Amino acid sequence: MRLNVAHVGRRPAPLPTAPTAPTAPTAPTAPTAPTAPTAPTAPTAPTARARPAGRFAPWRVRLAANVAGAVAPRPGRSIPAMAPSDDLALALELVGLADEITLARFRAEDLVVETKPDLTPVTEADRGVEELVRERLAGARPGDAVVGEEFGSSGEGPRRWIIDPIDGTKNYVRGIPVWATLLALEVAGEITVGVVSAPALQRRWWASRGEGAFLDDGRATRRLKVSGVVELADAQLCFSGLEDWEGIGRLDDLIELSRACWRSRGFGDILSYMLVAEGAMEIGLDPEVNLWDLAAAMVIVQEAGGTFTDLGGLARPDGGDAVATNGLVHGAALAIIGRPR
Repeated sequence: MRLNVAHVGRRPAPLPTAPTAPTAPTAPTAPTAPTAPTAPTAPTAPTARARPAGRFAPWRVRLAANVAGAVAPRPGRSIPAMAPSDDLALALELVGLADEITLARFRAEDLVVETKPDLTPVTEADRGVEELVRERLAGARPGDAVVGEEFGSSGEGPRRWIIDPIDGTKNYVRGIPVWATLLALEVAGEITVGVVSAPALQRRWWASRGEGAFLDDGRATRRLKVSGVVELADAQLCFSGLEDWEGIGRLDDLIELSRACWRSRGFGDILSYMLVAEGAMEIGLDPEVNLWDLAAAMVIVQEAGGTFTDLGGLARPDGGDAVATNGLVHGAALAIIGRPR
């Protein structure tokens, strides 16, 4: 059989379809009425530039509320009532400004570091913070005295502000985030206000005499309360460097205290006292410290329900050494680590 190659691989032609009936013409639609011109919308106000995450953006809102006399609650969460004094509101504002300086220079490659006569480091940030706080206090509280780590004492009177621009400067210089700005107010010999701000840890603690102690970690604000541990055998101990205790001939006493406790950790500087106030630790202590290292910590620990004394057992921030506890183990700790008054 012979194939017609002209049709190989071609599709068959489609079958013819029946013609469709013509459709009726559609009626013309009525013309639509012209719409009224819309009024021009007013230009929207520019929104404020948001602060970077992790830089305490929520704190700005709560600080403003503090001035009005309360901590702003978050939806679904109740906050303990707090009526801060004008002095506390001012202290919170000042450490907020200090945070701007310290965070900006933290881990900066061109950070200027000098050595003081006592062979401890000081940075441009230390001096910048104290200068700023002193300047603002001169305007807001012109009659108050001021004492600070970097520039000494100025003024006289029953009211005195106590400044440690960066507690933990050695950590700050080495890029360790455990450091803080400390600000306290002493009135007639009693510490009445204390604020500790550790912006690299995103934590801020504060207290006003008779109003309780609080912590803001950037996520929540809560009232502080020391732990209920009653025995040294169940207590956790914070201490500063072993070389500091060895330098005053008390290393053996520190080791004895640590052996009497359930657990010990070297969380030194201001963090040890704040952990006691939070109820996370039971004992924090230092063998050699100054007034500005302790004043803010003292009122915060006390308002959290703890006990704060020097190693001689006197409740004072200028004794040259310190021990803070939940109060329940204070006597037992002093029996081992204490010194004669």
